[in-house]
Amino acid sequence: MHVETILQTKGITVHTLPETGTLADAIALLNTHNIGALVITGQNDAIAGILSERDIVRQLGRNPTGALAANIAACMTKGVITCERLTPIADVMERMTSRRIRHMPVIEDGKLVGIVSIGDVVKQKIEQVEQEAEALRDYIAG
Repeated sequence: MHVETILQTKGITVHTLPETGTLADAIALLNTHNIGALVITGQNDAIAGILSERDIVRQLGRNPTGALAANIAACMTKGVITCERLTPIADVMERMTSRRIRHMPVIEDGKLVGIVSIGDVVKQKIEQVEQEAEALRDYIAG
């Protein structure tokens, strides 16, 4: 199974904000779409970083009174770990676990084409295990 399988189910919508936005902008977008992370874009819509709920909490801890006005670029995680449509789901799961990340943008030819979360990955793995178990039951019964 590959990342493409997840994208076919969940779609390719990725919510982004420019790195010039504020934390208040980011929080509003996260709440509007009920999501846990945003891809932050720079020049030519290139991925400049990712802003997660965890990044927001860190900023609130550092600057409780001025956090909402903070620039996203100062709060986001840079050096974003990405994958491609044909990356095996097991590889994505391993990267997420070892790097302690919960969201991974999907790129193709240098362009952002989707995003997967740890929840998406776990759901796909559970479905795969259930299908394998059903196949075994059918094999044993038949």
